[in-house]
Amino acid sequence: MPTYTAPLDDIRFVLHDLLNVESLSKLPAYEDTASAELIDQILEEGAKLCEDQLFPINMSGDEEGCHYDNDVVTTPKGFKEAYKLFTEGGWTGVSADPEYGGMGLPHTVNFVMQEMICSSNLSFGMYPGLSQGAIDAILIHGSQAQKDLYLPKMVAGTWTGTMNLTEPHCGTDLGLIRTKAEPHPDGDGSWAITGQKIYISAGEHDLSENIIHLVLARLPGAPEGVKGISLFIVPKFLPEEDDKKNSLRCSSIEHKMGIKASATCVMDFEGAKGILLGAEHKGLKAMFTMMNAARLGVGMQGLGIAEVSYQNAVAYAKDRLQMRALGGAKFPEKPADPIIVHPDIRRMLLASRSVVEGARALSYWVGMALDVSERSEDKSQAEAAEDLVALMTPIIKAYQTDMGFEIANHAIQVHGGAGYIAEYGVEQYARDARIAMIYEGTNGIQALDLVGRKLALNMGRSLRRFFHPVSEYIEANQGNEALTEFVFPLAKAFAKLQQSTATIAQKGLKDPNEAGAASVDYLRQFALVALAYMWIQMIEKAQEKLEAGEGDKEFYEQKIRTGRFFFQRMLPEADARFKMIMAGAQTLMDSPAEAF
Repeated sequence: MPTYTAPLDDIRFVLHDLLNVESLSKLPAYEDTASAELIDQILEEGAKLCEDQLFPINMSGDEEGCHYDNDVVTTPKGFKEAYKLFTEGGWTGVSADPEYGGMGLPHTVNFVMQEMICSSNLSFGMYPGLSQGAIDAILIHGSQAQKDLYLPKMVAGTWTGTMNLTEPHCGTDLGLIRTKAEPHPDGDGSWAITGQKIYISAGEHDLSENIIHLVLARLPGAPEGVKGISLFIVPKFLPEEDDKKNSLRCSSIEHKMGIKASATCVMDFEGAKGILLGAEHKGLKAMFTMMNAARLGVGMQGLGIAEVSYQNAVAYAKDRLQMRALGGAKFPEKPADPIIVHPDIRRMLLASRSVVEGARALSYWVGMALDVSERSEDKSQAEAAEDLVALMTPIIKAYQTDMGFEIANHAIQVHGGAGYIAEYGVEQYARDARIAMIYEGTNGIQALDLVGRKLALNMGRSLRRFFHPVSEYIEANQGNEALTEFVFPLAKAFAKLQQSTATIAQKGLKDPNEAGAASVDYLRQFALVALAYMWIQMIEKAQEKLEAGEGDKEFYEQKIRTGRFFFQRMLPEADARFKMIMAGAQTLMDSPAEAF
């Protein structure tokens, strides 16, 4: 049976030692909610919820799955009870506005909660997770009446939310959608929504009293393509009409590879009553409010799966006896040594651990930037933070979900044949992790977003939000002997990232295929440099703690050892990615389609 313990010591190290999360208390609205003591108390309670309530129903939820019967979806045993506890604890509104019943905590705290929820039960996390994006969209783009009507119950978790984009004939290319919106016969200014949406997570379930669907559709005479899309609030039950059932239904649920306890629905809208959210033909902008939040959330799914996979791989490696260490018996009193003595097992474990800890630091750093972007009264500071979040969103989404799947596969490999058996639980992590590389924009789309939009955004201003602090850090620490073995590899990798960036910009102007061919390798190169930047700062903080004689000596020494592994065994991949980028597009594009 798998196990999970929330990694609170590592979380506190990143929040307090590395990022000084308490500094958020200087921002308006966070004066009373960003103290170290309060954040630690909240996260300790959140950890108990994840360990004691959500994790125990993860395997059983996967085995049972959701049930569909005549338009009704029932979640697995234990999910309704867990969701009730979840909402009673206020966890649906961790970072939501107190005006609508939220805790008003920083987004950074919610990032931590997302990680722990996804480690303990990714399927469960889908239900409140989708609601967060819907809440954001209504908060930013809704009228005051819409906010007053929908947000209090959505923040409380009494109502949940969804996002309805994909149709049977179109996924990423939303300009092709056919769902239509026509004036409703009631003549009350509402719209009749007709069409079919597929792959709708939490589109129907038995956890909440109402489900608030946000649906993309076209108004009569709308412009072609994405410029003609509008966004509508389409409730399952109409709150302004005595909770009358709306003309929509779940016509089936998907049978999936993973996240089986999350209902993935086909939704049919049959003249369903909806109200316009935001301006006509501006639905894509409003939907991207949800999608950007969702992409960061999916990045946390990758991190959460990676953490729990690593924990179970370690536990098995310490327990499983197999052969003797190459240099002689390490546990002569036992019939064989535990497999953790073997170099290849350690390679997989340390690769997993170094990525998990680096990605955690990167994610929380971006979470703090999100808080600054929304709350700072200094316009230049807020703008810089917003730029950084925009730049790092595709990197967090794509890299962390790629690695979540890879680390889950490492866990299977460490388990050997047992990893392929459902009893040990790690095969579920690989199945659950796989979807995160696909939904909310495939990872290939994230790479195209990075090279096609983010590099050129605001004349390269967003890119400078990362390049400048890295450059400044390298320059400031060139003479720091304690960091020499880390500064120079970072400097070399960063220089090649700059060279890749310039090459893509130059070649991409002449031939878009050059940028496209380089995009996935560039995102991976960028991510590795970003993790190296986080790791060198963590190493520096660990050294400071050791020199001061503070805290757990072994904890900080292991931070340095893990960081050293990352620099010596993981960062070199960035050089390989650089060489792939420099190879150009020709070998990808010169084969005719008929040759495949």
